Amino acid sequence: MNKISNNQLYRLIKSHFLEILREPAVLFWGIVFPILMAWGLGIAFTKKSDIVRKVAIVNLRTEYEPGTSKLADFMQNNTRIKGHEYTIELKNKKLGNVSIIFISTSWPNAYKMLKKGNISMFIEDQADTIRYHFDPASSEALSLYQQVSNLFTYGSGAYSAKQDEIKPLTISGTRYIDFLIPGLLAMGIMMSCTWGISYTLIDRRSKKLLRRMVATPMKKSNFLLALITARFTMNLVEGSILFLFAWLYFGIHIQGSILALIVIFMAGNIAFSGISVLVSSRTANPEVGNGLINAIVTPMMVISGVFFSYHNFPEWSIPVIRNFPLTILADSVRSVFNENVNVTDIYKEVIILASTGIICFIVGLKIFKWY
Repeated sequence: MNKISNNQLYRLIKSHFLEILREPAVLFWGIVFPILMAWGLGIAFTKKSDIVRKVAIVNLRTEYEPGTSKLADFMQNNTRIKGHEYTIELKNKKLGNVSIIFISTSWPNAYKMLKKGNISMFIEDQADTIRYHFDPASSEALSLYQQVSNLFTYGSGAYSAKQDEIKPLTISGTRYIDFLIPGLLAMGIMMSCTWGISYTLIDRRSKKLLRRMVATPMKKSNFLLALITARFTMNLVEGSILFLFAWLYFGIHIQGSILALIVIFMAGNIAFSGISVLVSSRTANPEVGNGLINAIVTPMMVISGVFFSYHNFPEWSIPVIRNFPLTILADSVRSVFNENVNVTDIYKEVIILASTGIICFIVGLKIFKWY
C-alpha cells in the first residue's frame, strides 16, 4: 500500500511538472523575465561610470571681487564650468564615481526644480555661510547633504564657513511626502485598472464564464465599457480616500486647478483601461496573465518616479522613461498638486494618455475573444 501511494505521488508530481513545461509562457514569465528585470535594473544602478547628482544654488555671486564670496571662489577654482553649471567629480574606486552638478538659478526656479523631482536639495550662497534647504525626511536629500557638506569641508580648496545652516523645507509641495502622494495616486490608477480589468477578464475566461455570454444579445463593447466604468468609479473612491488621508494627516493641498486634476485623472483611467483590455483580450491562462500584467506594472512602478525621482537613472534613459504612461500621469498629477497648473498646461499629456487608451481599447476590442 505504501509503495502504491508513493508511486501515485511520484506520478502526480511528474504530471504537474510536465504541465508547466508544456506552457513556455509560464517559464518565460517565471524565470526569464525576472532575470531580465534584474539585468536591466542592475545596469541602471551599477553599470555606469558616474552617479550624477544635481544641486541648485541661489544667490550665487558670479560677478564679484575674489574673497567676497567664498562659495563663488570655491566654484571658480574647483569645478568645471559650463554656462550656469558647475561640475565637480568625486573619484572613488570602491564606491564608484560621483559627479555633482551645481546649477546657479533663481529662487522660483529652484523651488520648481525641487517640486518636479529634478533636485532634492538647493543651497543658498552667503558671505561666510552655506544654507542648505532640503526635507530631512528624504533619505536621498540627507545623503546628498552629507556628500556636499563633506566636499566643502574636506575637499580640495575646502570652503571654510563659520557654520553651515540647515533650513528644513516645510512649504507645501517641497517635502518628500508632497512628491510621494501624487505618485501613489497615479500608481493606484495603474494597479487598479491592470488587475481589476485584466485579471478579471482572464480569470473569467479561464473558468469558461465569458463563453456563456456569447449566447446573450450583448455587445463586447458594452461589456468592456461597463467593466471600465465600474473600475473608474472605484478608482475615484480609492483616490479620494488617499487624498483625504494625506490632507488630514500630512497637510497636503492641491495648488493647481481642480479641473486639471479631474481631467488628468480621467485621462489616466482611459489610458490604463485601454491597455488592460488589450493585454487581456485573448489570454486564457491565469499564470500567463499574471506574467503579462507584471511585465507592464513592475517596470513602470520601479522607474516611473513613484517613490523616487527617475532622474537617478542614466541620462540616456530619461527621455525614454518620460514617455511611459505612468511617468506622464505621475508627473502631471504631481504638477497639479505642487504647482499652479491648469488644464492648458497639461493638455499634451491628457491627449497622449487618452489617445493611448482609446487606441489600445479599439485594438483589444477587435481581437477580443470570449473563450
